Amino acid sequence: MIVARTDRARIMAKLRAKQRAKRPLMIASAGSGLVAALLEQAGVDCVNTFSGARLRANGWGTMTMLWPILDANAQTLRYTREDILPAMKGDAFVCACLNPNDPLKDMRMVLEECRAMGVESVSNIGPSISYVDKGSNIRKVLESAGVTLQQEIDFLRLAREMDFVTIGLAFDEEDSCRLVAEAKPDVFCFHAGTTKGGRRGFDSGETIAETAARTESANRKLRKLKKDVLLVAHGAAMETPEDAQYILDHTSCDGFWTGSSTERLPIERAVTATAKEFRNLSFKGRKAR
Repeated sequence: MIVARTDRARIMAKLRAKQRAKRPLMIASAGSGLVAALLEQAGVDCVNTFSGARLRANGWGTMTMLWPILDANAQTLRYTREDILPAMKGDAFVCACLNPNDPLKDMRMVLEECRAMGVESVSNIGPSISYVDKGSNIRKVLESAGVTLQQEIDFLRLAREMDFVTIGLAFDEEDSCRLVAEAKPDVFCFHAGTTKGGRRGFDSGETIAETAARTESANRKLRKLKKDVLLVAHGAAMETPEDAQYILDHTSCDGFWTGSSTERLPIERAVTATAKEFRNLSFKGRKAR
């Protein structure tokens, strides 16, 4: 197996060409090689890998990656190298979502490992401190321990210095503005919240109109900070293609990022429906002997 290679120049040229052609950018998560191959075949621009996606492939919710049960960076690097990259042809690029707050790793060495395996894009959501509610006791304790958004910003800066395509992510306007202003990522995703639907989704009760409004409120501020940043939407009420179309119609986003919507949810539905069809077979058509 020889994994296809790309570089920052080629990735950004493709993304900018789509932006000029007014065609939506699409990033999609993959927790297995099969899903990655299918996403690439369907025409996504970027397949992203991260601990949450790998755990979703095992039937768990994304947020299980926050528990101290595994080394998130080691898991992401391992399955990206062994499962994802060998399954892809190189038509889409891979973004590894990493944990910059890992106290046991020099992130420069982690980035060098990414490049050695053929990954030329990284993000700060693997997991991010932004998953933990601001003002909560656990957020305060984590920050006092050194787990901070600043670590994620510094990581994205370093990645850009090393010529990676950087994809930043944050969960509210304050953190979004800070990350874009300081890290200056190539692509930024306003994470509106855990995607609803299915066995492991979370429905906050927010409508797609409300998700779009929050996303666009952040977009307007972010474009003032970095005019050429590519903006994508993700999460909350954006569950279906119709929801994503609403986002495209009612925001200034350049595209969207799907996770559960193109991975967990369709797998749940398709496997359940097909298995039930098989399970409902009988011997009714067999002739008596």
